[in-house]
Amino acid sequence: MSSNLNNRNRNFLRDVFAALAIAVILVAGYFLYQASLVTSDYLDDSDEELVDVDFNREFKFGFDTETHHFETSRIKNNQFVGEILTENGISYNQVAKLEEKAKDIFDVRDIRAGKRFHLVKKDSCNDTALAFIYEPNPLRYVVYDFRDSVKVDVVEKDYSIIVETASGEIKSSLWQSMTDQGINPGVIDLMEDALASSVSFYHTKKGDRFKVIFERKYIDGEAVSLGKMLGAYYQNKYGEYYSVYYENDLYTGFYDMEGRPSKKTFLKSPIKGSARISSRYNLRRIHPIKKRRIPHLGTDYAAPYGTPIMAVADGVITKATYNRNNGRYVKMRHDGTYETQYLHMQKFAKGIRPGVNVSQGATIGYVGSTGLATGPHVCFRFWKNRKQIDHLRENFPPADPMPEDELPEYFELRDSIRTMLDQIPFAGDLKIESEPVKESL
Repeated sequence: MSSNLNNRNRNFLRDVFAALAIAVILVAGYFLYQASLVTSDYLDDSDEELVDVDFNREFKFGFDTETHHFETSRIKNNQFVGEILTENGISYNQVAKLEEKAKDIFDVRDIRAGKRFHLVKKDSCNDTALAFIYEPNPLRYVVYDFRDSVKVDVVEKDYSIIVETASGEIKSSLWQSMTDQGINPGVIDLMEDALASSVSFYHTKKGDRFKVIFERKYIDGEAVSLGKMLGAYYQNKYGEYYSVYYENDLYTGFYDMEGRPSKKTFLKSPIKGSARISSRYNLRRIHPIKKRRIPHLGTDYAAPYGTPIMAVADGVITKATYNRNNGRYVKMRHDGTYETQYLHMQKFAKGIRPGVNVSQGATIGYVGSTGLATGPHVCFRFWKNRKQIDHLRENFPPADPMPEDELPEYFELRDSIRTMLDQIPFAGDLKIESEPVKESL
């Protein structure tokens, strides 16, 4: 009897466990089936989305070229941005919002005649602009977007840097030699910066020779801008001169083979080397307008209207004003000994006013012919201990040398740049070569 009871209990428990196992299998199967349906639906939707994506579409200034129309032109003289926008469907209210929003990003008042702009529209039949694109220079553009709300963005373009070398012998003038060979005259300015304390580019002679290593920026294979001058060499009857560009967290600039700064405390000229000396310091000069002997206590540098005028040394602006003889002029105090003055300016540079500190090489104004002047030039005057002197005869104190603990790192760079310069061959005519150094930035 007891045996039969035990057998029935075992059979009962076996049936219960079997039933539970079947239930678990059925429940698990149901959830796996539901999960497979969800996954299948997800994969199907993804496949449909992928089919619709066209990875070959082209974009211009961030706009799809297939779904947008572009109109390109240039800003005309006396043409205002507001005028362009209202003629292309932008309301006066939106123009006012744009002027306010752009003020601290890229002010519409800084848009200049001759620069290129683009109107972005939905299609060629639509008169309303979606955006106005302005290109202040080849390396960036400004997007004034009117689609949802007025937005302003400045976009830097991707570019490649190529290290290029040029060498040559001067046949007539440095400027003429370079332009005859298709080399950007801006290289002259870079070379002048590099060799400012050792070579006078107002007195280059036939037979002088030079070599330079510099960067040029390219966009889509087209040269758009010069970069840094990395090294320069100049040979004339006085000797050979090298200069190397060096930069770290504390020091930036050009140095000679001993680590001395290429720029002295004072530059020799307030104008880059493309200008010419049209009148020197002369105590017996006959004034070209008043036609009588009036001492000329400055040095005149003739240059085209609008040529930037530089501060020849660090200092503070003491005057930025106008009078009948000097026209628009700036006067600076550099220390307790030296002052300089720059006359006949077309206009002052932005922010130039009494009390402002400026650095050597900073633009303080632009060449003009205001006041008693017969043509565009800057009359540069120099004071030492409150007496006007001929600055071309002055031996200025040298700039501070590079500290000794910086020299080992500098010498390593110096040796590599000098080796490159020495390997550039001289030719009877100018020569230019290039080598890519960075894929893009």
